[in-house]
Amino acid sequence: MAEAAERLNDELIQWVTFQLGDETYGINVMQVQEVLRVSEIAPVPGAPDYVIGIINLRGNVVTVVDTRSRFGLPYKAPDDMSRIVIIEASEHVIGILVDSVAEVVELRADEIEA
Repeated sequence: MAEAAERLNDELIQWVTFQLGDETYGINVMQVQEVLRVSEIAPVPGAPDYVIGIINLRGNVVTVVDTRSRFGLPYKAPDDMSRIVIIEASEHVIGILVDSVAEVVELRADEIEA
């Protein structure tokens, strides 16, 4: 059993890293479908505060979440570096607005600060 856990810790996993404020976060590359420049986001009346709106992604409606709001960070208007990361989470496709996307890195589980 300990051997299996050790092998899991030794396994390299690829992460798409992104910035929110001064912090760097990562999403398992297997959950990321694509990264988009910020374009027109249609507001959704009555949606929770953290939902910016929806976008049309090749005929599919995708909800875009304000990640800064969900993490308790102050509002920042999207700029040229901002991106929408399209991810699959719990069998749903959503977009998360981030300040910027940095790079894809390979890390072991024991190298990640949660």
